[in-house]
Amino acid sequence: MNTVSFVTVDVFTSKRFAGNQLAVIPDARGLSDREMQAIATEFGYSEVTFVLPPENPENTARVRIFTPTIEVPFAGHPNVGTAFVLGRQKEVFGRELGDALRFEERAGLVEVALHRNDGIVTGARIVAPQALAVGPAIDATTIAACASLRPGDLADQTHAPVRVSVGLPFAVAEVRDVDTLSKARPNVTAFEGANAHYPLAEDSFSLFLYARTPGQSWQIRARMFAPLDNVIEDPATGSASAALGAYLVSLLPEADAEIDLVIEQGVEMGRRSLIAVNVSKTNGTVHKVSISGDCVTAMRGEIEL
Repeated sequence: MNTVSFVTVDVFTSKRFAGNQLAVIPDARGLSDREMQAIATEFGYSEVTFVLPPENPENTARVRIFTPTIEVPFAGHPNVGTAFVLGRQKEVFGRELGDALRFEERAGLVEVALHRNDGIVTGARIVAPQALAVGPAIDATTIAACASLRPGDLADQTHAPVRVSVGLPFAVAEVRDVDTLSKARPNVTAFEGANAHYPLAEDSFSLFLYARTPGQSWQIRARMFAPLDNVIEDPATGSASAALGAYLVSLLPEADAEIDLVIEQGVEMGRRSLIAVNVSKTNGTVHKVSISGDCVTAMRGEIEL
């Protein structure tokens, strides 16, 4: 019987059984697309990654990312978690690793820097593979319905609800406060309507809601719902955090800025996550956004095929 090894990690946390779960298949050679999707569905995590030899030998690996329903071009916590797993191996496809990795993905090349403590890999920082893309605007009634809130619960002083992306698109919207955020509940029927009205070729409609901390505008609490991907709620969404950070910095009046954000997510799920976001803006344009966080190994095992 054929088997394939896996490692699960909790990402954007230093505590086991917190953060966002990820399953990594460190050597996915020989697996078909159908088998990869079946494995991702079996785990039921928001994503599972499959590591393959790079097409360009100058890169570290080719990484494919699957939700329970579809392959996606890019995602945040899968890259951080995959880098953590590979960084703790002696070698990857016969090559020893340094602290700088490069992953080939459908969205482009993802640059990774490993984080170490006393020589042991503890996490990673990744750079988003695409420039900030903004639009279309999403009407407040649709957003509120998806979150089982009222349109008046949304805050539009900084921006109206809008779709943003640095590799994977999300609808993002600010709500009045953390108490309002905690009351949000995904309405699948409303998500189906939103998906029909605001279709995407690469994924289904996903919603990233956030609230700012009073007096600390770069301390943000967030929740992400993607029920059409069988992800009722995600405890940490690095790609959405990167896109939100890039968008908020793009709205600043300053032409040049270097901003650090901390996004707290997963609190309502009992899986608190901390996502560090850094955004660089020059001459009015965001040119680099990175996310980073800690990881901890949870399980190891084999999958029977």
